[in-house]
Parts: sequence; C-alpha cells; structure tokens
Amino acid sequence: MPDNQEREYTDVSNVEKMRNFLTSEEMPEGAYGSPINVDDPVENKSTPWREGQRYYTPSSYENRSLHQGMPRQMEGAHPTDDDPSQEQEAPYQDIPPNNI
Repeated sequence: MPDNQEREYTDVSNVEKMRNFLTSEEMPEGAYGSPINVDDPVENKSTPWREGQRYYTPSSYENRSLHQGMPRQMEGAHPTDDDPSQEQEAPYQDIPPNNI
C-alpha cells in the first residue's frame, strides 16, 4: 500500500475530458437576427482558460493514444495530428499505443 501514496492523483478520464475538451457553441451570439447584444463582441468562453483546455476538432481522433502510429486508411485523408515527440496524452497514460 505505500505505492498508492506516492502516485499522483488524477480524476477519472471522463471527468478530465469534460474539463479539458470544450464543445463549441453553434450560435454563441444568440438566435439568428437577435437584437440582444448586437454591439458586443462574441465571446467563445466566459471563464478563464486553464492549462490543457482546448476545443474538440472534427478532424482528429477523440482518443489519440489508441491511434498512435496508425495512418488513416481512407483515400485522400489528411495525416493525423499526432505529435511524434509525445507517446501518450493525458488522461490516457495507462493505455499502450497501437503499434501495428
């Protein structure tokens, strides 16, 4: 049991994803043609940015650690957004990469 005390605490992976990955609002300025706040600039986020927070991108895999080193197999697909210097990404440190 002394090993457990030395481990760094992390939340469950779905909690970490909820905190770190943001979904973009479809219409952050309100309904189309709404006169409310018409002169105010659109804000994408109302709270300060924390380290590791980013928006989901539709062009990358949700869990990059599972697809590490695997090229996309569709014809004409762009390369994955892998970081070759980083083997795994939080919160998936315990998942071994797929090296096929």
